[in-house]
Amino acid sequence: MIIIPARLASTRFPQKVLADIGGLPMVVRTAKRVAHLDRVVVAADDEIIASTCRAHGIEVMMTSTTHKSGTDRINECANILNLADDEIVINVQADEPFIETQVVEKLIQRLESLKNDNEDFIMASCYNSINSQSAQDPNMVKVVLDDKSNAIYFSRSAIPFNRSGEAQYFGHIGIYGFSKKSLSEFCNLRDAPIEDIEKLEQLRAIYHQKKISMVKVASTGFGIDTEEDLKRAVEIFL
Repeated sequence: MIIIPARLASTRFPQKVLADIGGLPMVVRTAKRVAHLDRVVVAADDEIIASTCRAHGIEVMMTSTTHKSGTDRINECANILNLADDEIVINVQADEPFIETQVVEKLIQRLESLKNDNEDFIMASCYNSINSQSAQDPNMVKVVLDDKSNAIYFSRSAIPFNRSGEAQYFGHIGIYGFSKKSLSEFCNLRDAPIEDIEKLEQLRAIYHQKKISMVKVASTGFGIDTEEDLKRAVEIFL
């Protein structure tokens, strides 16, 4: 099950999920990109998004306008859909029209493996290798891992600090997967101080000693966060 949270009033780029990319609204292009992998539902907070999705044959559910995060939105959608506790739920961001399907596939494979291992809490995400210059960008979230490929910490700072001169940096790719049970559990955890400091909600899981299994992927896709990103995206389809 793939759920795409779509909020109309984006702070940095209002109505960006409806921006035209190669003749399709961004949210529609993202949904179509992954539609062959599993059932796809857009969790919308505005009827404009919902009607746009329906016009393009995309399944959509209306959700609350008051959610703090996209994860809360997909949790509401999963509850509306009455998904089973062991259903795998993938959170694909609406502003990721270039997400590679192999990235989603690898994430699904990891989640199924965790489910087969009867893990109590099932949450996973993705990362790739980045260079030291990219590591300095606060918009590029970095992650450090333990020896089981679980996340130790995420930060907008360059971590680890390169005192030895031999640091390897990993960039977090903002796609998440959960079991439905673990998704609900995550959304019911208390907010964590480090989450609010870094403005990274995944730190809530680490603060509460929950494992986030990380999958290494090769990715050149990019999210649309600014008008400049949109111009870059449009040029790809020219």
